Amino acid sequence: MGDSTVWTLAIAAVTGGTAVLASWVTGRGSTRAARIQAEIGARAQRAERLRESRRTAYLDLIEQTHRMGELYWEISAALRLPGSDARTAALGALHDREVAEYAKIRRCARVVELEGPPSAAAAALALQKATGPFYEAVKADLAGDSDRRPDFDAAYSPFWAALERFVDAARDAHQSE
Repeated sequence: MGDSTVWTLAIAAVTGGTAVLASWVTGRGSTRAARIQAEIGARAQRAERLRESRRTAYLDLIEQTHRMGELYWEISAALRLPGSDARTAALGALHDREVAEYAKIRRCARVVELEGPPSAAAAALALQKATGPFYEAVKADLAGDSDRRPDFDAAYSPFWAALERFVDAARDAHQSE
């Protein structure tokens, strides 16, 4: 009986040790699985936040571009008026609005540049630069260089084409995320 008790105790010790070891391995595996699952969840949340942040930046730039386009139509109408002090005053006020709206489009383009990706950022900066010919035409007209309306009107096609390229780049970037 003495041998049987020792043998029983040995088997009980091995069984208990195995149970403790199995519990430790299982706990460690569960902890690792939980950590991996948390990391995947956090990564998915970051990706979704980035996606939404980019989408907002793209939409803000598109909206601001349309505001600029509406302002350009107002300026174009003012450029068609016959030369007078009232025309110059109206054009001066519109030019001031143009400068203020440009600051907004510049900010929107910088946000897109910050949010990325590079293809959308490059298209946003090209769109921002497409406002230059409008500005130069108005500035020259105000400085006395008469009839800059043809230059101003010629800037519409490149401006809207730059917007289309930006929309395409933004769509591609948004869909690939």
